[in-house]
Amino acid sequence: MDVRYFEDTDTLLVDFSDRKIVETRDAGEDLLIELDSDGKIVSLTVEHAGEHIDVLKLSYEWIPV
Repeated sequence: MDVRYFEDTDTLLVDFSDRKIVETRDAGEDLLIELDSDGKIVSLTVEHAGEHIDVLKLSYEWIPV
């Protein structure tokens, strides 16, 4: 998984896979879901991210099962 924030466009991109994107779905205000040919999520794009989340406080934690 790769999380990138593009300050110049205020866009947050979360990549879950490197599979080829074949479809992009609009999932509401400023949220796009990119899917592969099997319908699995490849990435999420949040446009105008600063209006929705605090990108400076983004954190990630692995919780073992």
